[in-house]
Amino acid sequence: MAADEERNLIEILEENIPIDINKYMSYVQSPQCGAVSTFAGTTRDTFQGETVLELRYEAYVPMAIKCIKSICSWARSSWNLDSIAVAHRLGPVPVGETSVFIAISSVHRADSLDACKFMIDEVKASVPIWKKEVYTNGEVWKENSEFMERRDDIGRVCCGEKVMVKEGREKKGCCSGKVKIIDEI
Repeated sequence: MAADEERNLIEILEENIPIDINKYMSYVQSPQCGAVSTFAGTTRDTFQGETVLELRYEAYVPMAIKCIKSICSWARSSWNLDSIAVAHRLGPVPVGETSVFIAISSVHRADSLDACKFMIDEVKASVPIWKKEVYTNGEVWKENSEFMERRDDIGRVCCGEKVMVKEGREKKGCCSGKVKIIDEI
């Protein structure tokens, strides 16, 4: 396990620091790997007919890193992977710039391709990074569709811990949404 963690590069970048894609590509490349799969999430200029000026991201960084490490472990348990790099920006991300980047290397392409899709879906569904879309006529905090699809799961494993959902008081959970819990976990 320690060797796997050494082959993970996880960074949450402070405001106004762009993602250096070459840095993460160099990190995962290896002579024994025949595949490097990547995903770059960029700010688009429109959403549902609205003109987008920028996205703004906030995070609970220690928990975000813990969650991404957990997702890396899940990926490694499902696919034969060499190295994983995940970077996510905080603060404003203008149109056309990258807000999240994932690079994964493996001996064969199927492992890295499948793991890359899994990683971005899990990051969007469960990591405590929040997105605000800024339009020409206002702004709104957005929940990722992946999170919305899972928010009603009872006993969902998130960041390695179970979140118990039940009627009661509300508490902000590690999955970025409000969940109702009985007791502190």
